[in-house]
Amino acid sequence: MLIKKMFSILALILSLTACSVAQKLVYRIDVPQGNYLEQAQVAKIKIGMTKTQIQYLLGSPALEDPFNNDNWYYVFIQRKAYEAPQQHTLIVNFNKMGVVTNFDLDKPLPKDPEAMINNVIISTKTVEPNSSWFSWP
Repeated sequence: MLIKKMFSILALILSLTACSVAQKLVYRIDVPQGNYLEQAQVAKIKIGMTKTQIQYLLGSPALEDPFNNDNWYYVFIQRKAYEAPQQHTLIVNFNKMGVVTNFDLDKPLPKDPEAMINNVIISTKTVEPNSSWFSWP
């Protein structure tokens, strides 16, 4: 009788964790989707750039307006583990000659992680060459 109770309790505990009723028990990875946009890249966009320059800087757009080929949409969705997904949309408008006339970012991008400054000084001991009779010349 005791074995049946222990087995049923164990089965109940395992079934609750398997269904992930308790949030944050199962590991979730960060998933970036679309065109990965960084603040440094967006800051380099200038009015008067060509389509080729924009494509070199940001890559191919996620969406192009099928009725107006002069609008490019760069969509970036960042899904961090258990947080709500955040979408950033950059719209680049061109004139008929393929030159940037306007660009608009719907909301600011997250800050770029700053480069960590490493001030550690690495020192090694200087080893004097061994000049014994058995050493290699």
